[in-house]
Amino acid sequence: MKHSSDRLLGIAGLVLSALIIWGAFLIKESFIQDPLGPRAFPIVIAIVIAAASAAMLWRPDDEPVWPPLPRLLEIGVAVVALIAYAQFLPVAGFVLSTAVCGGFLSWRLGTPPLKAMMAGLVISGSIFLVFRIILGLSLAKGPWGF
Repeated sequence: MKHSSDRLLGIAGLVLSALIIWGAFLIKESFIQDPLGPRAFPIVIAIVIAAASAAMLWRPDDEPVWPPLPRLLEIGVAVVALIAYAQFLPVAGFVLSTAVCGGFLSWRLGTPPLKAMMAGLVISGSIFLVFRIILGLSLAKGPWGF
């Protein structure tokens, strides 16, 4: 079937966006919160996913070109790394988890190992500086308390 991969991904994206919105409405609201509340961000993300998915359903590519198997395996490794990142974030904290994951993904993208480790540290430190220090947002604390 022509265009089937784009349409399948579009349908999957619409289902995902519906699940995100459903999950957002399960978030309990406290009496002390910002004007938008905790549901706003996931709902905005879901709307963007739904719009992109609808565009894929409406106008799929003529002939999608799938990457070769080694590249698909690399994508799978990146997905596993991001899942591991999400699992270790509450335990190891934002700074350590982000440094390790950022460094690993940089290495998988072709950066030499030492430079990839440096990239992970810079990525982690930069994001921590912006979100925690400048914006004052709460990030997962690690064993060292930051």
